[in-house]
This record gives sequence, C-alpha cells and structure tokens, in this order.
Amino acid sequence: MTNYPFVVSQAWLFEHLDDPQVVIVDCRFSLANPQLGQQQYQTSHIKGSYYLDLNQDLSSPVGQHGGRHPLPNLNDLTNKLATIGINFQKTLVVAYDDFRLAFASRLWWLLRYLGHEQVAVLNGGFTEWQQVGYPITSDIPQPQKATFVPQINPELLVDIEVVKSRKDLPQVVLVDSRESDRYLGEREPIDKIAGHIPGAVNYPWQEVTNSSGQLLSPAEQNLRWQKLQNAEEILVYCGSGVTACVNLLSLEIAGIHTGKLYAGSWSDWISY
Repeated sequence: MTNYPFVVSQAWLFEHLDDPQVVIVDCRFSLANPQLGQQQYQTSHIKGSYYLDLNQDLSSPVGQHGGRHPLPNLNDLTNKLATIGINFQKTLVVAYDDFRLAFASRLWWLLRYLGHEQVAVLNGGFTEWQQVGYPITSDIPQPQKATFVPQINPELLVDIEVVKSRKDLPQVVLVDSRESDRYLGEREPIDKIAGHIPGAVNYPWQEVTNSSGQLLSPAEQNLRWQKLQNAEEILVYCGSGVTACVNLLSLEIAGIHTGKLYAGSWSDWISY
C-alpha cells in the first residue's frame, strides 16, 4: 500500500532506516502481561528503534479517577522524546506495534496532542516486518540529544465534564471504540461495570485494520465514517483511552478532522 498521511509502508521504512530525520519507536505491549513488550523489544526489534512502554512512558499512574491509562506527565514524556532523538516538528516519528496499531496509535495521538504533526504508524506493524524478512536486531540504540518543546493542542482532548455537557447535542457524536459485546454490556473482562455511556454509538477499533493488521484504504475508512461526516464534534472513547486512538487515526485518514479523545474513557466514567 502506498503512503498517505500518518501512515508509512514497510518498504518506505526499510528505505529510511538510516535517515537521521526519522526516529522509529517500538510500542509493543500486552495488557495481560505488562512486561512482555519490553522483553520482546530486548529480544528483537526493527533496527534503530527505541522502546516506549504504555504504562511507564505513555501513561501516568492510575488514580481514583482518570481511567486505567491516564495521560502521561507531559514534562516526563517530552524529556523522554528528546532523549530518543525527536526534534519538535522536525523529526518524523514512525510508531509500530504488533497489535493492530492499538499502542502505536496512542503515541501517534500523544505526539499530535503535543503539537508534533510529523508522526506516522507503520502499516502492518512488526508482524509484517518479520514476515517480509526486513532486518531485526537486539542492539539497543544509544540515547540522543534533541530539542522537544511542545505546543499543546487542547482541542484534541475532552474530559468527563465536556462529555456530559456535549454528548447529547445534535451535532455531537459520542463513539465507543470497544468490541460490540463490551459496548452492549454482554461481556466485560477488565472494568468493574459493563455497558456504555448513554447515547454512544459503537465503532469497534478492530475494524480500522484487517486481520493481518493492515489499515483499510482511505476510501474504505471514509466509507466507514460516512454517517458521521457532518458532525461538528466526534468524541471518541474506549476502555481507557488507548484503542480509541485507532479510531481517531481512522478518522484522520478518512479526512475527518473533528475527532477528540475522551482520555479517561469508560474506566473513568464508571469511577464517579
């Protein structure tokens, strides 16, 4: 598949492995085994890539409210980004995982929230990279020195009070990104309460990619969101603000720029 905004192909990344203007970030993670992603990275990863951990780097500690993956401390995150060579609005960041972009999209969204638009996800992820036979290594790259001074985009984020006040307005759509059985309350493997926020419609995040982890085409993404194209705001949530980012990526690929993340998501909603 050819490249389009916020997405690069396997072949493109292979050709740019040694490009000093490109920083590759491994975002692999397992909710069931939080150490697994780091272990996988240390065993093998795309040459030159750095590792950012969902719990340690892309989230802050869990509190009474804020959900299971609260947004990270922004000072800590920006310092981390600088130490892996990301210069604000200059470096192209390519994020990958092996779970249909669930965790790479979290980094993609966070960078855009910080004002850094030079970010893309790797189509097909690490699984396809291995299948094609592109180079992997266990060598850990050295820390770098870069300058990352964020310019926050507050319009990309909403909290519970905004969701409460806006979700039932006629030009606002609230999107639940979880699997349909979790949305319907038929199954809840993680949170203490099953169900969904009243008024939400269901667009499962797995539908953004095919079973191999490759993104649907821009035309298919656009068709997926056709009913919501005229909404003034699309407020997107999931269980904890992670896989909702896959839907936000899908909206951007479809050319719809009205998506906002309810970062606390269902796990925050039910904490009150």
